[in-house]
Amino acid sequence: MATFSLGLNQIKHKQAKPGEEGLGQGTGTGWKCLLLKNKVNFSFTFLTANFLSLSGNIIGSGIFISPKGVLEHTGSVGLALIIWVLGGGVAALGSLCYAELGVTIPKSGGDYSYVTEIFGGLAGFLLLWSAVLIMYPTSLAVISLTFSNYVLQPVFPNCIPPYNATRILSMVCLLLLTWVNSSSVRWATRIQDIFTAGKLLALALIITVGFIQIFKGNYEELTPSKAFNFWMTPSVGHLALAFLQGSFAFSGWNFLNYVTEELVDPRRNLPRAIFISIPLVTFVYTFTNIAYFTAMSPQELLSSNAVAVTFGEKLLGYFSWVMPVSVALSTFGGINGYLFTSSRLCFSGAREGHLPSLFAMIHVKYCTPIPALLVCCLATLIIMLVGDTYTLINYVSFINYLCYGVTIIGLIVLRWKKPKIFRPIKVNLLIPITYLAFWAFLLVFSLYSEPVVCGVGLIIILTGVPVFFLGVYWRNKPKCVNRLIESVTCWGQKLCFVVYPQGGAAEEPAAHCHLPTSDKSPRK
Repeated sequence: MATFSLGLNQIKHKQAKPGEEGLGQGTGTGWKCLLLKNKVNFSFTFLTANFLSLSGNIIGSGIFISPKGVLEHTGSVGLALIIWVLGGGVAALGSLCYAELGVTIPKSGGDYSYVTEIFGGLAGFLLLWSAVLIMYPTSLAVISLTFSNYVLQPVFPNCIPPYNATRILSMVCLLLLTWVNSSSVRWATRIQDIFTAGKLLALALIITVGFIQIFKGNYEELTPSKAFNFWMTPSVGHLALAFLQGSFAFSGWNFLNYVTEELVDPRRNLPRAIFISIPLVTFVYTFTNIAYFTAMSPQELLSSNAVAVTFGEKLLGYFSWVMPVSVALSTFGGINGYLFTSSRLCFSGAREGHLPSLFAMIHVKYCTPIPALLVCCLATLIIMLVGDTYTLINYVSFINYLCYGVTIIGLIVLRWKKPKIFRPIKVNLLIPITYLAFWAFLLVFSLYSEPVVCGVGLIIILTGVPVFFLGVYWRNKPKCVNRLIESVTCWGQKLCFVVYPQGGAAEEPAAHCHLPTSDKSPRK
């Protein structure tokens, strides 16, 4: 029995014993066809690849945009750095809880699969509804806008890039990557691998230059007297908003839970990837912020529209172009990663009957979920036109934390409802309780500080209730409604050239309607 310890808790790996139940074994042949039949290789066989996949999906645009939001709400350099360290600690607690859920309910789909299994269809649908309409599109919009902002900032060095220019470039980038993900899953995963290495190198450059600055004695802003010199007294609400801004940079820590069925030996590799990735990401984020403050005063950072670009201009001289290019590469990979994950969530939801069946179909040749990708792209394009970047971050972070908390409550409920269930990984109850205490604090004071932004998110989630009862729960619909749904599904199949994956083989599609190149008879 291998044991891994972290603080007060032990994670135990064990084999099933006689009399222990199993739960949620993945049976979705369509999902396996989508990823395994197409020979998509996340390189999950090796621990190193697990770690790269997890850290690569956490590190994105957040570290290049959130420092300004965190500093603005904390009022001092020292407190901002503390927020970054605590943010990593909270992400570690959450990821450990998700590790237990991921091997107890070994189904791809992450939060959605766990909440559906524990709380039932309505709760799972509401989480899926919020993810499809809010979480993923808003995150994609923020990352896309960050990409365009960093690309255009050198072109407009003395002012904020024009609104229309940033939106158009963001849309072009999103549409390009949607096309890539629709054309080849292999291309999409290769882009992710390449750009993960690129953004880690960019952050390594920032941290290295920061250390050089410290060795030269340029750390005035980091001395205790300066670091805790508050230019404003932060309220509890301000601290909650600072955590929301910082948590956006850590989003993605539950990425591996979305592809649990494709992990090799998840009961060992999932917690190991967490133990390596979360501390590394926390170290990188904290020291990146320290590096920023070796070159900029808090006022300069707050007035900067692109923090990393300002950092490069101050310290890199002729090589200052490296920073906007590096950040653009980082955010480009981040957009690709979110598109990949969000489309698989739509696919998983449709497989469970919570979304239209069209979203559970894949292209007859490329084995890619084109309808799901198009929905994610369209929702992102709409949100991109709605709000500014920092408002969108508060918006998506609040909903993210709400869903994380509900999922971790599910872990405690499952312990109570099914105490004998087989749990290859079992965390100490202090971990979910500690996380939920922080979760309650964050949600209450965020709602108090930003009632409109958070309230709109809650309203959008609740609109899913009537949609669930009309679209999912109501089985005996009139024939005219069923005919309309079938017609729209058939039209969508012909437009996207997609069919149901069936029997674990993409070569033997089943479809609602006949496709011209199919040499098989259509089956209902």
